[in-house]
Amino acid sequence: MLLDLSRIRAPHEHFEQGYPAEAFAADREDFRVAAPVSLAFDIFKDPGQGDHFRIVGRTQTTLEQPCSRCLEPIRVPVDASFDLRYQPHAPNAAGHGKHDEREIEEDDFATAFYENDQIDLGQLMREQFYLAAPMKPLCDAACQGLCPVCGTNLNRGTCDCRRDWVDPRFAVLKTLGTKPDSTTKD
Repeated sequence: MLLDLSRIRAPHEHFEQGYPAEAFAADREDFRVAAPVSLAFDIFKDPGQGDHFRIVGRTQTTLEQPCSRCLEPIRVPVDASFDLRYQPHAPNAAGHGKHDEREIEEDDFATAFYENDQIDLGQLMREQFYLAAPMKPLCDAACQGLCPVCGTNLNRGTCDCRRDWVDPRFAVLKTLGTKPDSTTKD
């Protein structure tokens, strides 16, 4: 899923491609790509600097994530648009050294880097998936979640677990005020 920039000759080109869901192996357990992925974008070559590019497009698919309360799998549609600038990675460029400090500007959030005249489209799409995935996915707003004692899915049934657990370190505090203290004097 690499885009070879050395083949980009015109100042503007259009690119469309589909990828099977299996092409996105689950590196982490945050989500799984559950449907084919479509990627379409226009790539613009910066006329002033031939090694700077702008990519404007969108990616579409469906992700599968566990509900954050009951852990049941849910499907989340993704239709993410992006507008990114790419420039060559130059680790020793002035002002971009390891310990140089500079203020982050708005353009820095939309700028990415490439190496060896290639842009990793797989990484671009994964980033868009992470940005589009909900932080706390829910199967339903009224999801009851799991019983913290036995793990029963409370959306499907009930359990007889006692959930009013009291920290034993605070058990002494419950006795305060319930019996008179014999050491106090009138």
